[in-house]
Formats: sequence, structure tokens, C-alpha cells
Amino acid sequence: MHSEDNANNTGISPMKGLASTLAGKQQEISITEFFEKNKHILGFDSQSKALLIGIKEAVDNALDACEEAGVLPEISVLLERTDEEDEFHVVVEDNGPGIVHHMMPNVFGRLLFGSRFHARRQSRGQQGIGISATVMYGNITTGKPARVMSKTDEDVAWVMDISVDTKKNRPEVSNDQPFIWPGKDHGTRIEYYIRGRYVRGKQSVFEYLKNTAIVNPHARLTYTDPDGKKYVFERATSRMPPKAREVKPHIQGLEIGDIMHMARETKQKTVRNFLKNDFSRITDYVANEILYLSGIDGDADPASIGREQARDLLKAVANVKIRAPPTDCLSPIGEELIKKGLKHVLEGHRPEYYAPPVTRSPTVVNGNPLIVEAGIVYGGELPSDSQVTILRFANRVPLLYQQGACAITKAVESIDWRNYGLEQRGGKGIPFGPAIILVHIASTKVPFTSEGKEAVANIEEIQKEISLALKLCGRHLKSHLNKKEKKKKTRAKFEVVQEILPQIAEKSANILGKPVPDLSRTITKIMNVIWVEPFSQTDKQGLRHIHYQIYNYTNKAKSFMLHSALPRSCLNESILSENLVEVKEDGKTTWQFLNLAPSESVELYFQLDGEMADVFDETAIFMSGLDPAMIIGADPLPGDWGIKGMEINEIEATVKEEVEEEVEEEIEEEAEEEIEEEELDDDY
Repeated sequence: MHSEDNANNTGISPMKGLASTLAGKQQEISITEFFEKNKHILGFDSQSKALLIGIKEAVDNALDACEEAGVLPEISVLLERTDEEDEFHVVVEDNGPGIVHHMMPNVFGRLLFGSRFHARRQSRGQQGIGISATVMYGNITTGKPARVMSKTDEDVAWVMDISVDTKKNRPEVSNDQPFIWPGKDHGTRIEYYIRGRYVRGKQSVFEYLKNTAIVNPHARLTYTDPDGKKYVFERATSRMPPKAREVKPHIQGLEIGDIMHMARETKQKTVRNFLKNDFSRITDYVANEILYLSGIDGDADPASIGREQARDLLKAVANVKIRAPPTDCLSPIGEELIKKGLKHVLEGHRPEYYAPPVTRSPTVVNGNPLIVEAGIVYGGELPSDSQVTILRFANRVPLLYQQGACAITKAVESIDWRNYGLEQRGGKGIPFGPAIILVHIASTKVPFTSEGKEAVANIEEIQKEISLALKLCGRHLKSHLNKKEKKKKTRAKFEVVQEILPQIAEKSANILGKPVPDLSRTITKIMNVIWVEPFSQTDKQGLRHIHYQIYNYTNKAKSFMLHSALPRSCLNESILSENLVEVKEDGKTTWQFLNLAPSESVELYFQLDGEMADVFDETAIFMSGLDPAMIIGADPLPGDWGIKGMEINEIEATVKEEVEEEVEEEIEEEAEEEIEEEELDDDY
């Protein structure tokens, strides 16, 4: 109060010159300095996370580099303690194409420096922050520079020590020198020191690398932990993932500001050419339809598009049918390799069932193509008394943190898993049971909740796609459990009939003094089923032998066909000749059996050879030509197999799926209403 009184007495306003004083204190903040003071945004918010995040960023970069060069990845990770408390020495080495000498400092010592931010194609790293942020964090916490070694196709390799100048966002390089790298044709190695805390369990370095091996089955990963124990995740396939091609943006999902910005930056001379050449999937016809509905002159200069015109343009786009974005900008894992990766890594758990993985058709989120993939593993030695394990992935990278905030988890929780055979209290939340749920999102730009890339943002379209994929996997699981239960009950009935009837027949024959009658026809009449018993075995040479024994437990001769989708590259067609009808290009195979007599059986046998042989599920066998009610151990043939009179095209299949979803939701709503009515009745 005293100072204010003095100011008032002198007639000088206390605000005079304050704005100028404050303006003098304002200054530009380096992006590196910002992240230095806000390390949690990048995921470095605890010592245990910091250790994992650093390794993750280095491995992600290595995988991206190898795939871009078409090289099967060989990546080694070494983690060892130093003499300093809570300090670790980390080494990550790859066999990628290497980094040219003059680019090494910027790649490892400058934030927001990269080649993928503006490229509309799938990649693990996009912002150019990850590995340089790791170097920065290591500098801050230990005061030691990172050492980088790299060799391209030139004879000489280069090594240098790199630190980050956080004030200028520039690398500081020392000890820059060439050297000969014995036995190394090409590749990169980064060594850095970091303060951290080593943990085991779900959020450990081991778990991250194990999960990375699942969705990158083409990579060989070697990990040496701080105790000197070495783990090797061998590659499960030599098949490289499809190379993602850069594409133009898709106009659906863009905002008004995006359109205005692109219109100002375009090199096209007319709005019509702007639409046709700067966006994907827009033909002459589609462009003219958009222009007609929006009322915009197609020959106008794109730079003339203002806020109102951009709004009208997007309104028109919403009413025009535009093809989904091309998928060659994405590199989904694919159904075969999802299963291959899961089987390769989870072999020790001996799961009883791998639901056929699902790859959804591409959709558009904020103008970026996006594909959702899902798979479910059930039974075996997986724990049955706890919540199911959720494996979350984005662009082939495991997401180990912030599970509760992730759209993947939200989608899992929103499904009533009781409909699919898993325990779930109240029909919401993470279900319980011996299962693993895998979800992978592939996109040119995954909408993460933060720069730490730990969780996928809660966007309605993404959650819907995940739910649809998981529900389809859930139906496969339910079908398996139903088939298993039906087979169990029938087997119990069969054992009872086989045990009791012969005893009755024997005692009756003894009493009457007559020979014991043949009961095989009587037993088949009681059972009245066609029983399919699968069996598979892999020999020491890796050749897989598949057997099906088919029994006719009915009182009449039966003719039928068996069908299965076999991995085409693994077929030994010389073994398939008996009873074979056809083998289609996609591996769909049909065998025919005529007049199998009552109480008789027949065997179907074939071999599979090759790296994808273990992907085949011998329980995925279908039968046609019989009443489905009498089939045990096989499923009725689906209608989309191209058998004459049973074809269902892709559009019809999609409509069918949507109708099934609506019916399922209606059933769930009716069930909830019934429960509420029952609760009201109980209250009264």
C-alpha cells in the first residue's frame, strides 16, 4: 500500500513502462530447451520409462532403416550397469544401410530433424524427435556424450561423439574420425549413457523386445541384459513386409484450415486440377461433382479459396462417394504373419486356439489412411484367473504405457465379451480368462495422445474399427468354444454308449444263451453323427504331417466334401492327389468322399513344408453336403467360399456383417432392458 500511495502522490501510474519491461524479457524458446524442461512429454517421466524409451527409439529407427533399404533386420541390444549409481550403458547396433557422414550429427543431435514428417506413408518414427531426445536425455542425466558409429556402402566407417546444445537445438560433435569396421558391410551403432532403473515384468526392456518380435517376425533381435543373460528372438520369416509407398492426402477428414493451407501452397493453376492432382482418389468425375455441389468455379485460382469456400468444399465432399485411400502407403502385418509372430513367440504357453486374425479394410481418419488388425489367442497355459493380456501396437511398435488412456483399451472394454465365451463382470471392462488380445493400428499418421507415443487418442472412428475387428475375432473364438463343447458332450455320450450297451448285450446274451450281437449299427444309429478327428505332427526336418480321420456314426452311407484354406506356398501337391477335387490360387482346397459306409472311417492326409507351414490351423476344416447338425469336429462350409450357389461377394459380406452387428446390439439392448425390468420387479 505504501508504494502505491507514493506512486499516486507523484502522479506516476504504476503501469507506466511495465509493458516495455515485460517485452524486454520475452525471447524465443528453443524446441530442445522446451523438451529439456518438459521431458515427461517425450515419455522420460520416470527412470524406468527413460531406460525403456531410449532403447525403443533406437530400435524403431533401426527397423525403419532396414526396411527402407530392403534388408532383413539384425538388431542387437546391450544393456549394462556402470560404476555410477542408477547409470546404464546402452548399445544398439543394426545392419541397416548406415548414415552418410555429414548427416550423422543432425540425425542424433538435433530435435525435429528427420525425413518422414511430411511423408504420407507408414513408418515408426515421424517427428524426428525420438533418438535425438534420447541423446539429449543421456547428456542431461549423465553429462556424457553419445558415441555413434556408422558405415554406408563406402569402404570407410565414421565414429563421433555427439551432445545436444539445448539453447540452439544444434549438435556438438567431438572425436569425429574415420575407421575401418572389420566384418561390417553396412550399419549403425549408437552407444549412450543414461540414468535409469532396470525393471522386469510387463513394462520391461525384455517385454518390449518380445512384443516387437511378434509384430516384426522378419527381424532377428538379440538382447543382453544387465546380468549378462542373452536372449535371441529368431526371425520367424524371411518375408519382408510390403514397402510403404508415399501417397497424397485423402480429402475426407481434413479440416477447413488444412484445405486453405494446401490451396495456398499448391502449384496447380485451377481448383479443378488442385482437387485432381493434390488429393488421392479424386477423378475428373468426382472433382466435377464436388465443384458442382460446392458452387465453386473449377477454373478459379486455388489461392482464392477462403474460409467460406473451404467450408463449402468440405460440405460437398461429405455428400460425394470417394473411394477409400490406397493401401500401398501402409504396411499392415497381414493375417498370416500376425499368427506366425504370435505362434513363434508364445510357443511356450502352448495355446489351444489362435483365432483367425482380422485385417479390416482401410478407413480415413483426419485425412490419413488407417488399417486396424486384431487377433485373439486362447487357452493352453495362459493364466485363466486374471484379466486377459492386451497387446497394443501402432505401426509395428509395442505400446507399453498408458493402457487405460488408449483407444485400443477403450474398445476392448466396450465389448460384451460374455457373448464370446470370456468372463466379464457387468458386460464392461477388461474381460477375464486365458486369452491374449492383440490390436495393431497401421496409419500414415497415428494420432497419439502425446509425443511419447504411448497411447492412441480416443477417436470415435478408430474405436469403431477396433471394435468391429475384435468382434469378428470374438465370433471365431465363440465358434471354437461351441465346437469344443459340442465335441466334449458328444464324446461323453459316445463313451457312455460304448461302455453300457456292450455290457447290456453281453449279459442279455448270457441269459438267453445266444452269441453277443454286433452293436456297431445300433451305436451309429444312436450317435447319428459324422465325426472328424484332426491330428498334426512336425518331424525333425520341419515337415508338417496333417491327418484327419473321418468316422461315419450314422446308419446310412454318406457322401460329403471337406474344405480347408491351406498356405499355398507350403503345399506338397503330390500328396494331395487322393480324393482331391481342386486347389485354388488362394489355397482353398476341396476333397470329395463318396459313400462312406456306416461304422466305417476314412483318412485324409497331406503334408505342408516351408516357413509358413505352422500357421495352418488343423481345426479350421469345413464340410459340405451334410446336415450341419450331424457334423462333429468340422464347421459347415461358409457361404463365401465360391462353391456354386453359395457365393457371397464382398459388398454382401460387408452388409451381412453390419446387419449382424445391428442385431447383436439390439439383442444386447433387449437383454439390458430385461435385466432392468427384473430388477424393478424385485424392488417391488
